[in-house]
Amino acid sequence: MKIFFGKRYASGLVGAMLFAGMFHQTYAQQKAPLQTLKIKNTRELHDFFKYTGQDVPIISGHRGGTTKGFPENCIATFENTLRHTPAFFEIDPRLTKDSVVVLMHDATLNRTTNGTGKVSDYTWAELKQFKLKDPEGNVTAYGIPTLDEVITWSKGKTIINLDKKDVPLATTMKILKKHNAAAHVMLTVHTPEQAKYYYDNIPGVMFSAFVKTKKELEGYEKAGVPWSSIMAYVGPENKPENKEMYDLLHARGVMCMISAAPTYDKLKDPEARKQAYQQTFTMGADVLESDLPIEAAAAIQEQLPKASKKAKYFNRSTPAQ
Repeated sequence: MKIFFGKRYASGLVGAMLFAGMFHQTYAQQKAPLQTLKIKNTRELHDFFKYTGQDVPIISGHRGGTTKGFPENCIATFENTLRHTPAFFEIDPRLTKDSVVVLMHDATLNRTTNGTGKVSDYTWAELKQFKLKDPEGNVTAYGIPTLDEVITWSKGKTIINLDKKDVPLATTMKILKKHNAAAHVMLTVHTPEQAKYYYDNIPGVMFSAFVKTKKELEGYEKAGVPWSSIMAYVGPENKPENKEMYDLLHARGVMCMISAAPTYDKLKDPEARKQAYQQTFTMGADVLESDLPIEAAAAIQEQLPKASKKAKYFNRSTPAQ
């Protein structure tokens, strides 16, 4: 006996099967274990970022690592990245009208939320009404997190790197001390003076420092900030001229970072992105910051060393499928 299924029914059946497959994949990703960075104290944090020449390439999620459905500067986004790869995260603290520190890259709400206007014109209670947008502009169910929430969440899971926005140095210092968070929160500094202020006030603090020239390198040495406390940002491009800075910094035990966010992440061709991510490490960098950390981590799998003393800090598992 033949049974005839009409086109509408067949189409609906295929659609239901596809939806079920996508639901299963999403559910599986949500249930996948987090691939964490196992760093317990400031001594281990400094060791993690110490250049030895036999290190594991490190991925940093710029603003957390956005993808469809996951906004920047959002705990759910950090967790989504960690379900695929161990990583640390560069995030953006800003002050509200009533001096609560929240995560928001822009000074205004317009691009990344369904609100408008300046972050600093709203109290924290008022900001709770807004929801974050994903990179395609879709409004999600996620609200704006506070820095306190993210510091609490990140302990035992990853490292967060606080960029310098409008939060006074003294306020940032007080927050780190309140949470006793120097073992898993590092600070982006643009000048030796900023680094010296934190170094003098927060025992064991680690920096992501702008050290793109020999003059900047000399500035940090004159300031008396030890190189053991520094991971160096050297720029957004893979270029032969970087080698001089790599050599100078590596000789001091300092890892070097390239940020692909303004450059290679924007390449349209996935293969071109993959080659750029791989080239970052073959040309001498040790850390890659990316808006696409899941993709970047997949691209460099073949570059991971078979054995390294640093492997103990990476809690890896099979990526979510």
